[in-house]
Amino acid sequence: MNRVVEGRPLRADAARNVDKIITAARHCFRERGPDVPLQTIAVTAGVGPATLFRNFADKEELVLAALHRQLGLLVDPAIEEALANPDAADGLFNVIEALMGVASEEANLLGAVAGRRGLLTGITGDLIESVAVLLGRGQGQGTLRSDISMTDLIRLLAMLIGVVDTMEAGSDAWRRPVALVEDAIRTERPHRPLPPQAPLPGTAFDAVLG
Repeated sequence: MNRVVEGRPLRADAARNVDKIITAARHCFRERGPDVPLQTIAVTAGVGPATLFRNFADKEELVLAALHRQLGLLVDPAIEEALANPDAADGLFNVIEALMGVASEEANLLGAVAGRRGLLTGITGDLIESVAVLLGRGQGQGTLRSDISMTDLIRLLAMLIGVVDTMEAGSDAWRRPVALVEDAIRTERPHRPLPPQAPLPGTAFDAVLG
């Protein structure tokens, strides 16, 4: 694990370099796809390869740091609000929506670590703990089904994140699957129509047809 993800303090100049590298990585992955070379990221960041590898041993570490930063910026505040929300079910789905927003915006980052389950452990620990708290509260309040376990919920979250492979990056097509999951695990179905259904991109449609 690199120093950035572990949270070890960095000198001011090193911290600036890390910020430039992560910002460049997000830009390069978004513009060029998940297979972008680290050399390209270093050039875009305006640093030498040695500086990049001093902070990140490989692409996986860099991707993890970039995902960690985006979750910290966009999901952590949603978690704090959810834990303070008297309605645990509403709070839970606000967190899920924030998570899916990051997954959609950073689809190419996720694609760069596809299949590496262990890599994501470091960025999901606190999230899963908070989701477990919200699930327990919601079940205690009678708003979430009592027969839903954390194993069920983790698998549902993994399924939802997988939705990004069937939509355009940055799309909000994930809102409909999230609404369907909400209908499935609440004790009472919300009184609202499902979000609009977005068409499958051509490649995803071809994959479904086999």
